[in-house]
Amino acid sequence: MSSDVLLETRGVTQRFGGLTANSDVSISIRRGEILGLIGPNGAGKSTLFGAIAGARVPTAGMILFEGRDITRLPAAERCRLGIARTFQVPRSFDSMSVVENVMIGAFVRHANATMARAAAYDTLDFVGLGGRAETSAGQLTPPEKRRLEVARAIATEPKLLLLDEVLTGLTPSEARLGVELVRKVQGRGITVVMVEHVMEIVMQLVERAIVLNLGQLLAEGAPAEIVRNEAVIAAYLGDRHRAA
Repeated sequence: MSSDVLLETRGVTQRFGGLTANSDVSISIRRGEILGLIGPNGAGKSTLFGAIAGARVPTAGMILFEGRDITRLPAAERCRLGIARTFQVPRSFDSMSVVENVMIGAFVRHANATMARAAAYDTLDFVGLGGRAETSAGQLTPPEKRRLEVARAIATEPKLLLLDEVLTGLTPSEARLGVELVRKVQGRGITVVMVEHVMEIVMQLVERAIVLNLGQLLAEGAPAEIVRNEAVIAAYLGDRHRAA
C-alpha cells in the first residue's frame, strides 16, 4: 500500500442471499482528498460505505486502513482508528441537547466529561451550530440535523470521514454552506468520501470520483473525465447530460 493511500478495498464482495450488492470492488482512497462515490440507485454505494465503516463484514475481499487489515473489525474499533460516518437519514438523540449529542462523539477521544464538552462546543462552532448548543436536538431543522451529524462525526477526530448524502435535499443557499463546510473539513486534514446524487454539487466539490453500477466499479477519475465517460452517461447521467 502506497504511503499516500489511506484506505484500500481489495476485491470486496457483499452478497445478501442471492443478491450481490458489491462485486469485486477494489478502490483506493488517498490521504487528504475529497472523493465522490456516485452511481444510480441500487448501485451498491451504501453497501460499500457500510463495509468501510464496519456495519457489516464483506462476504469476500479485504479492507485495509493505513496498511492494517480492518476487514473484520467492529465499527467502534474502526472509529477509534479514525473512521467516522454520517447516515443518509440523520440520526440524533432528540431528547438530549445539541452539545450532548456531539459529546457522544467526543468521548471517543476524551474520557473526561469536561474535556468532551469543551471539544463538542469547539466542533459546533466549526460547523456553524454554536448558537444552538443548548437547544434540544429534536428542535433542529432538517439541514441543522445534517450538520449535527457531521459535528458528532468530526468530534471523534477522524482521519477519514464518510458523508452519506449530507447535501441532498438542501436549498441552493444551504447547499453552498454545505460545500463550504466540506472544504473546511478537508482543510483540517481530514479525508472525505461523499455519496451524493446532486451532480452539480459533486462535480464542483470532489477531486476524484468513483462510479459504481450494479455493484461493480464502472469508472473512476477526475470529474471532467467522469462526465464525458460514455459508460457513465449510459448507466447514470443519461442522454440529456450528453446533450448538455
